[in-house]
Amino acid sequence: MRVLVVDDERALVRALHRGLVAEGFTVDVAYDGSTGLDMALGGGYDVVVLDIMLPGMNGYAVVEQLRASGDHTPVLLLSAKDGEYDVADGLDVGADDYLTKPFAFVVLVARLRALMRRPALTCGPVLHVGEVTLDPASREVSAGGAPVDLTAREVALLEYLMRHAGRAVTKVELLDHVWGAGTEDVNVVEVYVGYLRRKLGRDVVRTVRGAGYLVR
Repeated sequence: MRVLVVDDERALVRALHRGLVAEGFTVDVAYDGSTGLDMALGGGYDVVVLDIMLPGMNGYAVVEQLRASGDHTPVLLLSAKDGEYDVADGLDVGADDYLTKPFAFVVLVARLRALMRRPALTCGPVLHVGEVTLDPASREVSAGGAPVDLTAREVALLEYLMRHAGRAVTKVELLDHVWGAGTEDVNVVEVYVGYLRRKLGRDVVRTVRGAGYLVR
């Protein structure tokens, strides 16, 4: 299990390196965003632990460039920022989980193992449901032939719904598969469905009372 740790707090990095190696991980480290991005793109890691406030290139930009390149390696963001919008911003750019500093090492390890247990993302063919098209490889979305600008989280939500077109998907299922560990408020699903409806049309995602959401 290969882990890349990208953080400019050298004392923290040393502690994480010792602890993760003791847990059986193979660990590489980087101390700035640009180096971390280069290593992540070429290293074949199972997961990346990434600080947000980094010299050279911040963590948000690193995640965005990773995802833009088609790299879907799980990313766990670390940050001293613990506000709701900080967490939302981190997840929206394409990170898979978010952990605030200071944190318990045992929680970090549990989060990493949970990310590694997720099945590998396979892009597969372009998805078509009605007039909506989504290319999983490029993350490009169009409706009625016109491109639609969606955030990374909106794309992930739409993709999951489209892959399960014709079936009502519950809020809990969407929360588990799109937001993952560390998110418990199912109301966030309703909020993001609202975003999709505003951008794609109100009839694209239908509400099935007592069952969840449906596209077809």
